[in-house]
Amino acid sequence: MYLTRFRINTQRRDARRLLSSPHLMHGAVNAAFPELPPRGVPGPRVLWRVDHEPSGRALLYVTSPSRPDLTHLVEQAGWPAAEGPGWDSFPYGDFLGALAAGDSWGFRLTANPVHAVRLSEDRTVRTKRLAHVTARQQLGWLLARQEANGFEVLRKPEERRLPGVDEGYEVMLRDRLPLRFRRPSAAKGDVQFTRVTYDGRLRVTDVDLLRRALTQGLGKAKAYGCGLMTLAPVSGATERTA
Repeated sequence: MYLTRFRINTQRRDARRLLSSPHLMHGAVNAAFPELPPRGVPGPRVLWRVDHEPSGRALLYVTSPSRPDLTHLVEQAGWPAAEGPGWDSFPYGDFLGALAAGDSWGFRLTANPVHAVRLSEDRTVRTKRLAHVTARQQLGWLLARQEANGFEVLRKPEERRLPGVDEGYEVMLRDRLPLRFRRPSAAKGDVQFTRVTYDGRLRVTDVDLLRRALTQGLGKAKAYGCGLMTLAPVSGATERTA
């Protein structure tokens, strides 16, 4: 497994086109690999996410079973004249192998929080996938997936808990964006989904389940920049309880 970081030159027209279209970015990421993992087969897959920094920078993160070649992205949306390849790829296996139950980490996850609703009392009618639209619902979506994905979102100390949507959890929701775009030659109309970024702190509860979540993603719309969770050390936050 590899974790790759690519800095996007937001001043370039092609870069802005990619940033405005999850479909185009999906194609650009896939073009970095001569072969992609087979669809429908359980196992690590290519995941990506764009982080927009307060400074105006945009960073593309990719996790993948094989090392990507982003030369085409450098030419389209990077700095072709700069020294070096234009991106950084790090072996991810050592980090995944060092995870331990009880460790605490900062996390970032961009996801598509949805739920299935049956719009008829007829049990033969298929359910419809609907977006969670309120911040409280979107937080609930994440909390409902903690145990199955090997982590728990940390709670705030009593003295820091305030009434509000975070319910006392160490997590912040941002960039809560409803997206709509048209795929080229799409016969089924526009693609619509809601994208939310979660920033917070978690504790590892099951290493195998968390590794699966980090390499296979969480939730729907993975092709369009959702599902990738990354971890980062937090000063004074790492602790072992097991």
